[in-house]
Amino acid sequence: MACKITNTPMVTTVHGRQPVHASRKKFHAMGNKALPVCEAIRDQLHNDLAVPLEQMEVSRNGIETDTFQWVAAPNNTKPVVTIVGRLSGPKGELCYRLLDECLDAEKYDIRVVTGSKFESRFEKFSSSVNFVGYTDDVPAMLGEADLVIGAGRVAMESLLCGRPTLAIGEASCIGIVDESNVADAMATNFGDIGPIDLDIDFAQIAALVEKGLSTPNCSQATSDTIRANYSLTKIVDDVERIYQDVYVTTLRREMPIIMYHRFISDDSGKGVHGTYLHIDMFDKHMALLKKMGFETLTFEDLQDGRLIRRLEANKRYIMLTVDDGYVDNLELMLPVLKKYDFKAVVYVVTGETFNRWDVENPENPEKSVPLMNAEQVKQLAESGHIEIGGHTLSHPKLDTLTDEQQRFEILENKKALEAILEKPLTSFAYPFGEHNQASKNIAQEAGYQYAVATNSGPLAFHQDPFQIRRIAIFPRTDVLGLWRKIKGNYTFRKAK
Repeated sequence: MACKITNTPMVTTVHGRQPVHASRKKFHAMGNKALPVCEAIRDQLHNDLAVPLEQMEVSRNGIETDTFQWVAAPNNTKPVVTIVGRLSGPKGELCYRLLDECLDAEKYDIRVVTGSKFESRFEKFSSSVNFVGYTDDVPAMLGEADLVIGAGRVAMESLLCGRPTLAIGEASCIGIVDESNVADAMATNFGDIGPIDLDIDFAQIAALVEKGLSTPNCSQATSDTIRANYSLTKIVDDVERIYQDVYVTTLRREMPIIMYHRFISDDSGKGVHGTYLHIDMFDKHMALLKKMGFETLTFEDLQDGRLIRRLEANKRYIMLTVDDGYVDNLELMLPVLKKYDFKAVVYVVTGETFNRWDVENPENPEKSVPLMNAEQVKQLAESGHIEIGGHTLSHPKLDTLTDEQQRFEILENKKALEAILEKPLTSFAYPFGEHNQASKNIAQEAGYQYAVATNSGPLAFHQDPFQIRRIAIFPRTDVLGLWRKIKGNYTFRKAK
């Protein structure tokens, strides 16, 4: 309730069926986004508590999948059937019934692996069942089994090891997991969660055990499905994406990415197009950023892909980008950045010595302004305040070119800059902000991690790393104008 009143972004994870009563139906307390760990919980939240489907996204329990590797079937003289789970509560009741009604201790080496206290009711099985207790080497324990019986994480880890697995939990018996039922298994967290509790026909268990023991391994496809869906890296990335969605859309606030071009020191440098700014005003811009507590990020700072860093608590980040690569970026802009200890990303055209694309504009020709040469680009990059990015050879409107022409413009520019800098580039800017899907694909194929547009793309930075929206700065953008553009909600207000 407090989060709702204060408009604080809230994401909840839901790991089990939720109790149902009148107050919860009126106010479900799931926040802006609920992350049920499986479809069965999602459906219960929707059907019993009226949580809208669009307010939920299944987010599975992540596993360190690299810890569990496919192993060959063990060479046991007597088939080892391993039950993994608690001896208390519903799982304890399930384990008791499996031992009492379903498993033949004469035929199998039955092992019960558990971290819970041994209950007296299990004493009747102590002479025929090996109560292993707790183990801290789960992969080895699973690798010794001809069949693993368990639910939730136990079943997933067993399948990752290639072991035949009988998924049975507090709610239902999925059966021996294979390609035909793995989706159903995932939907119920491998039998742990269902529409009702304990919906199991124990009379069928003995046959299922024999079925599982008839094959040395589960199918590779089933194991691969688990690995693809439960990788901890994938789950963390998904949760971070969801949190960013909720944070940005709820607060209608995003890290501003502002776009400059060239800088002038007197009126003689003014041009026809609005792509210049007096260096004294740029100094005032930077002074405002410093006063407001901004720190600068570049795309190189985000090479690890953790875009959520820009939303770090108690921090205020901004990204400064500068297009084309004019000589004034080195001579005028860099000293100001050094003064305020800020960084910027400069996107450099390499196939021209001046702004030919503007000068030869038949409808609105611009004055000629020199671009940096290779030595100047290197000097700018070595300052420690600049990330150099790609910006094509000749600054064309990419969406007017063929795919091959685009590829040549993008790749040759990248090669030239990487030869100068002796390191790979991280980001690219579409000239004029103009591009199509081929442009995005080629930028990604070229090895760029990010590409920036101008006034197109999602309002949230993370939602499309190859069409990142920027905010343009013009000659008349004074300090008040900049303040309006960098508060964080500028693009949201413009999009209304």
